[in-house]
Order: sequence, then C-alpha cells, then structure tokens
Amino acid sequence: MHTHLMSLLVTMTLTHAERSQTPARLWGVLAVLCTVLFLDGLDVSMVGVALPSIGTELGLSTTSLQWIVNGYVLGYGGLLLLGGRTADLLGRRRIFLIALAVFAAASLIGGLVDDGTLLIATRFVKGLAAAFTAPTALSILTTTFAEGPARNRALSVFSVFGASGYSSGLILGGLLTSAGWRWTFLIPVPLALAALIAGIVLIPRDRPAAEGGHDLAGAATLVSGMLLMVYSLVSAPDRGWLHPVTLTLAAAAIALLAAFLVIERRVRHPLIRLGILRAGAIVRANLSMVALFGSYLSFQFMMTLYLQNVLHWSPLRMALALLPAGLLVAFGSPFTGRLITRYGTAPLITGAMLSMALGYGWFLLTAGATPHYVVTTLPTMLLLGGGFALGFSSIMAQATDGIEDSEQGLASGLVQTSGQVGAALVLALVTALVAAASPASRADFSQFHPGVNLVTGVAVAGLLLSLTPLLTRRR
Repeated sequence: MHTHLMSLLVTMTLTHAERSQTPARLWGVLAVLCTVLFLDGLDVSMVGVALPSIGTELGLSTTSLQWIVNGYVLGYGGLLLLGGRTADLLGRRRIFLIALAVFAAASLIGGLVDDGTLLIATRFVKGLAAAFTAPTALSILTTTFAEGPARNRALSVFSVFGASGYSSGLILGGLLTSAGWRWTFLIPVPLALAALIAGIVLIPRDRPAAEGGHDLAGAATLVSGMLLMVYSLVSAPDRGWLHPVTLTLAAAAIALLAAFLVIERRVRHPLIRLGILRAGAIVRANLSMVALFGSYLSFQFMMTLYLQNVLHWSPLRMALALLPAGLLVAFGSPFTGRLITRYGTAPLITGAMLSMALGYGWFLLTAGATPHYVVTTLPTMLLLGGGFALGFSSIMAQATDGIEDSEQGLASGLVQTSGQVGAALVLALVTALVAAASPASRADFSQFHPGVNLVTGVAVAGLLLSLTPLLTRRR
C-alpha cells in the first residue's frame, strides 16, 4: 500500500460535500500523516507476533525478547512530550521529515542485524523517531484543519488508519513470520520512504510557531525523568516492585520531574507552559487516555499470551481471533467525527468508557475456566472495538480543542505521552499479577483473571472520571 492508495482511501471516507469543499492537496497531507500513523500501528503489532521466531533464531531469552517491545516503548514514551514541543519550537515539517527518515533507516538496520543487542537498539531508535513523528503528525493535522467539523472529520480518518495499521499488522505479522521474521522489519521501509517523499512534496513549509530561548535544563530533566520513569515501569515486573534498583530508579525519576517543574516555573521561556494543565477538559482527556490505552493494550497482551502460549494457537489464528476489535475501530471511526460535531466530546468519551467497562465485565462474567469464542471473546472484542472507536478520536479532539497553534504540538505530545505511560504502567501491573498467579496446570484462563480484574477496574475509573463534567453540568 503506497501513499497514492492511502490518499484514495482517505478520499473515500469523505462525503461528497466535503470532497467538493476541500482542496486535494489538503487531503494529500492527511494521507501522508495517516500513512505514518498506519506504520506505527503496523510495526508494533507485526513485531509482537514475530517475537517467538526472533528468539529462536537469535537465541534470545524471554527477558531479552521483552526488551524488543520495551525498547520501543522506552524511546517512544520517554520522548513523546519533548517531541511534540520540539515541533512547536523548531518547525513541524522539519521535525516530522527528519524523524520519518530515522524511522525508515532504523527499520532497515533492524531487518539486517544478527545480534540481539543491536536489534533492541534499533527498536529504541524507532521508538525515539516515533516519539517525534506521532505528536508532530497530530499537530500538523490540528493546525491544517480548522477547529470544528473539518478537524473532527480529519481526526476520525486519522484514527481509522491507526487502527487499520494495528489490525493489518496482526495479519501480516502472522503471514510474514512464516516466511522469515526479518520481513516484519523490512516491510515498513518502502512505506516510510514513500511517505517521506510525499511529505517533502505536499507538507507546506512552516515557521517555528513558538518563539523564545532554549530551555536546555528543562529539556535535560524532562527527558531523563521520563526515560527513567518508563524504564522503571517496564523493568519492575522482572526485577521486582520493591527491589532496591526499582525503588532507586522511581525515586530518581520523581526527583528529576520535580526539578523540571521547578525549572519551568522560573525560566523566562519554558519548554512547556504548565498553565495548559489548568484546563479541566485537557486534564480529563489525558487521564481518559491513560484508562483507554492502559486497559485495552493490557487486555490484548493477556489474550495474546493465552491464545499462543496456553492454547498453542498459530500467530495467524490468534490474529484472526482479535481482528474484530480492529475492524470495528476501522469502520466505526469515520462516523465519530460527525458524532463529535453533533454531541460534543464528553458524552462520547463516557459512552466509550462504558463500552470498555462492559466488555471487560462481560468477559469476567462468562469466561469460566476456558472462554468460549462466540459467547465470550467475540462480544468482548466487539465492545472493546466500539469503545476504542468512540474514545480515541473524542479524547484527541478534547485534548487539543481551544489550544493555540503555537502549542498544538505540546497538547498532542501530552495526550499521547499519557497514553504510552499509562499503558506501560497498567501493563507492568498486569504482568506482575499474571506472574504472581499460580501457573495454570491446564489450558485455562485462570492465571490471567487477576489481570482482567485490574483492567476492568481501570476502565471503570475512566468511566467515573468521564461522568464528572456531565454530572456537574446537570447540577
């Protein structure tokens, strides 16, 4: 799938009136942004499916294999906030294209190396590059499309390709792994190069949206604190939550982030304007993203382990079992923009979190020792897919509504950082619960029930949070 096809798919999701009112170049830019988001989802899911084959060929232990995933999370979650703000300060087009080129190069090297350490290093670099492309792409979108129906529609299309990338990666990962795990690293290369060329041609040049000095002390403490925080979260299940190293890392991360807050309050030109967090809607959007991402990705992680390691399903069969959720996101997201325009973001976020909570609750109620696919798993995946389709676009819209163009990168990076750090935290807790449970002597789901209880609680907390503005408004 190349950029021209992406442009056609974007155009197909628009109504006739929207196509007639919108310049083709504008939607060409959206096609480039969607391609990059598609690649992010594609890469994460393909590599996850290929992990057993990578471990067999390179002789990697389970701990080393986890770092192929966690290395990406470390670079991505650790630098997302800085990536969004850097785009505001230095120019979105410049940062987007440079990071996309780095992403393509790291993908190529990752598909050619024969050493596990180098492979993990390329994953960290890819996560670092994605930490700049993801918030920059969203800030380009929100500054290209005017706030209101046009932006809501563009955000819905944007969400479609993120879900499509993840869903396609599950299927492609299963198919490509049978031919060789290296193809899961090499396939994104031509797609990234096509998006890079199209971006050079289509994305207009922009001047830095924010003026001021360079807050080097703030950047250093923010990056160091975020990296240590994410590292402490993803490594805690293996090392132990009360291990001295874990506690030391967590304390150092908190100290660095506290120093960052002090610096930002005192410098003349702060890296991040802390006043953006005074808006209740933005804070709720970020916390809702923690609940949405943290519960959804952790549940899929447990299902992947259960279907492949306990039931011994093939990667392709496992991917097909989880596919309904991704398909529902892909086909449901185009309508979310119209719903946001009509009803606003708050009711949709509430509906999304309710759907997520019902999905996990249904699974707990009907799973038993061995979940039946038609009775338990399929309805759960449909509820989760519907909730994610409503929630992702709505949360993104709420997190960037009313923000000046000069801070769109900051707002975009902030909400995506919340999702990544929230996912790392909930996944680390879920992993610890699953590991602490007595290993299942039979092929049943009992070992994973504590983890499902946790993600259900996270979704319910997100639901209660989303009800706050609705209850306040009624009162």
